[in-house]
Amino acid sequence: MTLCFTGIRSFPKLWKSNPYLGLSPGHSYLSLFLKDCYGIREQHKWFSLKTVSAQNTKAVNLLVAKSRYLRKGDEGSNKEVSSDSHLFAAGAARRRSQMNPLREDHALPPVRNTIQLPTKPLNSEEWDKLKEDFKGKANFASWIISQMAHSRSSVDVAKSLLAWVAAKNNGIVGYDLLVRYLYLCVFHKQTSEVIDVYEIMKARYKRLEPGAYTLLIQGLVHSDRWKEALLLLEDVKKVVIPSVRNYNDCIEGALLHQDVSLAWNLYQELLGHDLIPMLKTLKAFFDFGKNVKDDQYSNKLLDILLYLRNNHLYPEESFAHSIKTWFESVPGEQWKGRFTTIKESGQCLGCGKTMESIHLSPEEYEFLKGKIMRDVIDGGDQYKKTTPQELERFQNFVKCCPPFDIVIDGLNVAKTFPKARESQVV
Repeated sequence: MTLCFTGIRSFPKLWKSNPYLGLSPGHSYLSLFLKDCYGIREQHKWFSLKTVSAQNTKAVNLLVAKSRYLRKGDEGSNKEVSSDSHLFAAGAARRRSQMNPLREDHALPPVRNTIQLPTKPLNSEEWDKLKEDFKGKANFASWIISQMAHSRSSVDVAKSLLAWVAAKNNGIVGYDLLVRYLYLCVFHKQTSEVIDVYEIMKARYKRLEPGAYTLLIQGLVHSDRWKEALLLLEDVKKVVIPSVRNYNDCIEGALLHQDVSLAWNLYQELLGHDLIPMLKTLKAFFDFGKNVKDDQYSNKLLDILLYLRNNHLYPEESFAHSIKTWFESVPGEQWKGRFTTIKESGQCLGCGKTMESIHLSPEEYEFLKGKIMRDVIDGGDQYKKTTPQELERFQNFVKCCPPFDIVIDGLNVAKTFPKARESQVV
């Protein structure tokens, strides 16, 4: 059996089993999705491994068995495998793992405790007994509240834990416990409890971390004190740009309490930060618009539809229903919407019109290529990133080579493993 890398021209076809790129039916593909989590941005890469002799499964099994046998032998010895060994040679995985030490989030999960989470509130003696049965090395209260948050336990059960902790610590409950309890209150929509935790945190801490701000904003927008969520949003702005979720919650709170102008101002502020709004945020505007008979509001909803079109955002089914319902509610227009299907050619079976193509025209492609060269590669000052001679060599190289299916940034790949030799990684 021969393994080789093959280029990918049509990504959607990876999801299909039919052959492509002119291969015969006897070939098969194994699609691998590689996710680089070590850079600032996550980078996704697709590769396809082609088995030229797909029917020879005996050879595959033999290769797997041999690699397992050699790996066991390798564990008992200190011999190093040559750095130029084949990618699929025995021991290659081990060598790559040594180049890339396990990060904290890749560590093996701890041994699970056998403690059953309580299903009803416990008194002090019952919590003491449960702590005695706890065999883990972690702090008992932190571990148990984490498990409660993971399993979405009852707020009353978590509240009894906090009362037990407060009794043991002179009325003090740690920040970590408060945040996880707050998460349960928000999840179960216990608004009064959210406000109680908010008062405790406001009195004890001058600044919170982003997760706590997000939970408090999400919990407060559904209460009569929803405008205090806007004060929390302002506190976040003093440190970082608020998240899309923060803006979404505040917009939903403004619409829930009929403050339409505030909702639109927050939406424009979100776009001003080059953030992409959540679809549920846009859906909230359409849901609210069913009861609004205002041309200015309608024009803003049409602007949202243009935003979806220009940014290739596709509404899911519930959002599509909201758009349909809003059009049908516009007075005097007599819109009638219905769901339809689109042919592969892009023609709608309902109205007969053809959808816009997502492919670039030659003019659009030339414009994009020029922008990339001027604004990204050149950047206005060639000596910041390169030199005129190097840039000219690069341009000549691109012109002389055929179109590329996959481009790998070798420098970023080399910097992925800081403790390894860059030439070895590449």
